[in-house]
Amino acid sequence: MQRITILGATGSIGQSTLDVVGRHPDRFEVFALTAHRQDDKLVEPCLRFRPRHAVVGSPEAAQRLAAALRARGCPTEVLHGEAALEGVASAADVDMVMAAIVGAAGLKPTLAAARAGKKVLLANKEAVVLSGAIFMRAVADSGAQLLPIDSEHNAVFQALPQGYAREPSPAGVRRILLTASGGPFRETPLANLEAVTPEQACAHPNWVMGRKISVDSASMMNKGLEVIEAHWLFGVPADMIEVVVHRQSVIHSMVEYADGSVLAQLGNPDMRTPIAHAMAWPERIEAGVRPLDLFEIARLDFERPDFARFPCLRLAFDALREGGAAAAVLNAANEEAVAAFLDHRIGFLDIARVIERCLERSAGLAVDCLEAVFAADACAREWAHAEIRNRTPGR
Repeated sequence: MQRITILGATGSIGQSTLDVVGRHPDRFEVFALTAHRQDDKLVEPCLRFRPRHAVVGSPEAAQRLAAALRARGCPTEVLHGEAALEGVASAADVDMVMAAIVGAAGLKPTLAAARAGKKVLLANKEAVVLSGAIFMRAVADSGAQLLPIDSEHNAVFQALPQGYAREPSPAGVRRILLTASGGPFRETPLANLEAVTPEQACAHPNWVMGRKISVDSASMMNKGLEVIEAHWLFGVPADMIEVVVHRQSVIHSMVEYADGSVLAQLGNPDMRTPIAHAMAWPERIEAGVRPLDLFEIARLDFERPDFARFPCLRLAFDALREGGAAAAVLNAANEEAVAAFLDHRIGFLDIARVIERCLERSAGLAVDCLEAVFAADACAREWAHAEIRNRTPGR
């Protein structure tokens, strides 16, 4: 029996993880569930899985959740705050941690799990984007087991040789090919992108996701962050990572080898596949995912990404090559710009414009410790706020 803490239990990844847990009560037990504001959405899973702890963001949310659980006879202890998050991620009784808090907020508890030597199921790509060298050093020093949950990185993990040690040349790895659906605007005329609404950007054709990550998918910033994550996870430089637009989202990513072989992982677009793979690794378990019907799919299409259409992807490659604080600035500026777009304060194409201006100001910033990471993050948010205030949608 393995005990799991789910950081970000009310999001789509958290809900899919609970679905897999529920299918295997003989293998997995929930130790803790966390949510930031949506304490009401923790009530049902706490009643069903009866975790030892539930963690929310504020004292008020903790009081509401504790009262709701007490009224139903649930013994789960309710905690709140950043220290509690780190505590349930690193507790001695925890075997694995699903790191599914969106954005920079997930860095500290995910890093706490890594430092405690846990099996870390990494769905929070920003933890690696922000603090790549620091995070990977923590994993190495503690002996933590790091298993990627993003469908693309999980596919790469499955296509790499067992025991791969972040050294491509000895393993014969030539390139990593990350697939991307292209999102809802893959064929939208460029002139029409200025008028895109948040509702249109959140209507992903293949995946069901939260609003922030849906916008990131529409701008392909999500893929850009995955490029940076792939660099750190697999030890490959930017020039060995290629993005391939694949509209069907059936091939989740590929690895090309020196002998000309290309190994791909295929499956229906359902996050329960990589979640179940990582939870049970190195075993395979049933995930509730519909079998892939190649005859129904009939064809697979591939295109090169258009950097004019997706400038956020270009900016992510630029940030990876620049190094230093650029990736942290990229991530923070994107979070602020996406929030402003969802709030109708800037236009869709302004997201990339805000990020690019912030990156121009980041030259020379270093991130050699966690404090420097958060300092760069804070600077980028201030710069982004200033850019957002000075803009009107589409300008």
